[in-house]
Amino acid sequence: MAAETAGAASAELVIGWCIFGLLLLVGEALGVFPVFTFVGEREGPAPPLASRGAEATLLPVVPLPGTVGAILAFCWIYVRKYQSQRESEVVSTITAIFSLAIALITSALLPVDIFLVSYMKNQNGTFKDWANANVSRQIEDTVLYGYYTLYSVILFCVFLWIPFVYFYYEEKDDDDTSKCTQIKTALKYTLGFAVICALLLLIGAFVPLNVPNNKNSTEWEKVKFLFEELGSSHGLAALSFSISSLTLIGMLAAITYTAYGMSALPLNLIKGTRSAAYERLENTEDIEEVEQHIQSIKSKSKDGRPLPARDKHTLKQLEERLRTLRKRERRLEFIENSCWTKFCGALRPLKIIWGIFFILVALLFVISLFLSNLDKALHSAGINSGFIIFGTNLSNPLNMLLPLLQRVFPLDYILITIIIMYFIFTSMAGIRNIGIWFFWIRLYKIRRGRTRPQALLFLCMILLLIVLHTSYMIYSLAPQYVMYGSQNYLIESNITYDDYKGNLTLSVPKRCDADAPEDQCTVTRTYLFLHKFWFFSAVYYFGNWVFLGVFLIGLIVSCCKGKKSVIEGVDEDDSDISDDEPSACSI
Repeated sequence: MAAETAGAASAELVIGWCIFGLLLLVGEALGVFPVFTFVGEREGPAPPLASRGAEATLLPVVPLPGTVGAILAFCWIYVRKYQSQRESEVVSTITAIFSLAIALITSALLPVDIFLVSYMKNQNGTFKDWANANVSRQIEDTVLYGYYTLYSVILFCVFLWIPFVYFYYEEKDDDDTSKCTQIKTALKYTLGFAVICALLLLIGAFVPLNVPNNKNSTEWEKVKFLFEELGSSHGLAALSFSISSLTLIGMLAAITYTAYGMSALPLNLIKGTRSAAYERLENTEDIEEVEQHIQSIKSKSKDGRPLPARDKHTLKQLEERLRTLRKRERRLEFIENSCWTKFCGALRPLKIIWGIFFILVALLFVISLFLSNLDKALHSAGINSGFIIFGTNLSNPLNMLLPLLQRVFPLDYILITIIIMYFIFTSMAGIRNIGIWFFWIRLYKIRRGRTRPQALLFLCMILLLIVLHTSYMIYSLAPQYVMYGSQNYLIESNITYDDYKGNLTLSVPKRCDADAPEDQCTVTRTYLFLHKFWFFSAVYYFGNWVFLGVFLIGLIVSCCKGKKSVIEGVDEDDSDISDDEPSACSI
């Protein structure tokens, strides 16, 4: 039974994932179940390898199987929760679970990248003893290879695996189609996606990366050097260009779904849904009215005269309407008597609190994004550089909050993780509310227990693309933090004392920025990825303004809309819903 309340579903997922993420990070900080294990000098007791005289290095180890298992378990629950009970397919289910898991694992790279560059330095601006040049390069290369590995998997999913599975099940809808025909047709359409992928790789391998040379500032030369440092291999450039192209599509998906979901999710929680009893009463009145109208039309043919074509068409429409109303009647009756409905009613105050919290978080993001974009418009190097900004001239709330949280480990990483999860789940909420469209044609609806395999594949592909754009969104919210993390470097400062003649030169720590020497601050690999192709960065910048506009429009629309029905989406053209008896698992 699809008691389709997007707010309730979103609250359930967001609350559960936030608790899970917080537990992971707190457990990591306490050493209960560390997500990453590091070998080398630490602040505190030395690790076993260091105590045995091993070379002091910092080696990121693969995440514990338990962490990956938890992500896979969440993806399995999420996919199984929304897939159709009548059209469940093993291959499409595995594909959706794997794609969603890759999206979540990729989103976790950003906080790890920031943590690694920050961990190499002490708060006083000096490098830790083990953090020599070779170790620093090893750490950077490890993160870079992690990005390339996951991004290669994403390319494989988007251009090969998901399209093949999608077209395979599209052909399966024809009962007279053989397996061989299905596979051949799916391969034929997938070949088109493979050609697109190959073209992107070729363009990326040979596209000129020479940035405009009319910038004479020292900061620009440093950033240009960092771009060249990211890798001169044509293969790596090709992969980066392909991922940037997908990120561009992810930006469009984020503008469409995430921007609307950020307003729809909290307001649906606050407003709640209509009363099932009241809806059932209205539905009963509608049934009686339609039945009377049908009887009045049928009465015209009691004497044996045939009905006019117009009346036949009207009668057919009324019978379809009556069928839908009776379907609604059964489902409303089931929901009204459901224990789950009563339990959700008891949680109504908690939903309102969460809704208020989420709308405040959304406003915080929007204000931060606006100030960051305004800063780029006023102080960046211009459109020909991708609106690269050297330092922060206009502070935004998140850029001010993150340095404060850095003083207490791991509060800043918890906040970054929550922000990433918030973007992911607001995107899910937006997709559920809007559905999947091709221009003005609705292709699929996303509802619990009644989503077709093809719609699930579309959902996972959209989330994959949005996750690619999430890194740039985080950078837009906190550019300085994403670029350098919590790194400091030493500068010489002249201090004059009255008791002594002359000045005393001291080295004092300063937050890393574009003015820092190249060998004193390590830039995150995420930042270099975001700005490797300056023309993509310029498009992302304008996309942020569109994102803000769509959010405001979505906020107005969500405020003007009334409460949702408890059976939102039950209509005549709903091919995902059958006349079978409702099942409790889909509530």
